[in-house]
Amino acid sequence: MSPFKGIALKLISVILFVIMSALIKATSDHVPPGQAVFFRSFFAIPVILGWLALRGDLQTGLRVASPMGHFWRGFVGTAAMGLMFGGLGLLPLPEVTALGYAAPLLTVVFAAMFLDERVGVFRFGAVALGLVGVLVVLSPRLSALAGETVETVQAVGAVMVLLGATCAALAHIYIRKMVATEQTSAIVFYFSLTSTLLSLLTIPFGWVIPGGTEILLLILAGLLGGSAQIFMTSAYRFADASVVAPFDYASMLFALLIGYFVFSEVPTMQMLIGAALVIVAGLIIILRERHLGLKRGRARSARTPQV
Repeated sequence: MSPFKGIALKLISVILFVIMSALIKATSDHVPPGQAVFFRSFFAIPVILGWLALRGDLQTGLRVASPMGHFWRGFVGTAAMGLMFGGLGLLPLPEVTALGYAAPLLTVVFAAMFLDERVGVFRFGAVALGLVGVLVVLSPRLSALAGETVETVQAVGAVMVLLGATCAALAHIYIRKMVATEQTSAIVFYFSLTSTLLSLLTIPFGWVIPGGTEILLLILAGLLGGSAQIFMTSAYRFADASVVAPFDYASMLFALLIGYFVFSEVPTMQMLIGAALVIVAGLIIILRERHLGLKRGRARSARTPQV
């Protein structure tokens, strides 16, 4: 294990994901979300295949035990991506990032509902705190749902991002179930393949012919997205999840910087307060998971027969 290397890889993946989102946002005035999903997914595939080839896992790394599991994970993951991309075209980048933090909070709830995981009062309290933060971010948007104003369009964007976070949480539940039988490389590859194919179903809803600059930005978004997945996966090979996971929240810093300097987006104090509450809640859950993981590890060691 090399915690510092794991943290460095995680930070690289976070930066790449935020830049990818910024590239998608830069094309969102002309390119519909479904088409953006296609570019993001299709051009990630060669990056992932190249990574597997370098590792010597090209033949064994793509074997699957549950094809339908990959399909359903891909389905909800594609829905999450499309909704998030739609929200990027309607909301500031930092706000989309803050609302996206609802996904790990909802994962805790869904794990209790669908995986029969025991979730105590401590973690449910943290989830409640995080959801309060989400409501703080959402409240100015939801108050403008009536009418045909710019504020109404932004409210629709906020709802799309929150639905996207919900789908992302469901995708995390599928991944938790799949890792018991599926290789990580297969989960990553078949998600990109499934989302590429599913995105083609949106062609009747109005794909466009992107301009030269837009095509370059979309291709780059796909390449960066695939690379970010690889860096993120590699980070967990060098450090425990409890060490690496908190650095997901560094994405807010990068989103604020890119939003301000590239898109001239100035965050409101209410958005920052709400984001802070969500981040604190997420960190509490991560620390609690680490504590419970250590306790489970000690319990397993105590039950292991000593030779």
